Amino acid sequence: MLFDRLLVQPEVDASERQSSAGLVIPATAVGPKRLAWAVVVAKGEHVRQVAVGDRVLFDPEGRAEVEVGGADYVLLRERDVHGVSQQQQEAGATGLYL
Repeated sequence: MLFDRLLVQPEVDASERQSSAGLVIPATAVGPKRLAWAVVVAKGEHVRQVAVGDRVLFDPEGRAEVEVGGADYVLLRERDVHGVSQQQQEAGATGLYL
């Protein structure tokens, strides 16, 4: 990866969900998401805030998608990352910094 670029693998959502009342909601009935989660697979040499293996929050609109070895990835700039998730370390801590 070059400069401030990140290669991330988006998390796959389940195609169908079930409501709390027990109704099955098909994938076609779900509206578009505004932000999505992904795992960082590779990073450029000028990336300072994100490490490989971090779970990041990004905007899926206007993204560059690439297929490598049969797997789908997204190419982002570090500035396009809205947040990084961390493992919960203390009781009561959110584990998310933005």
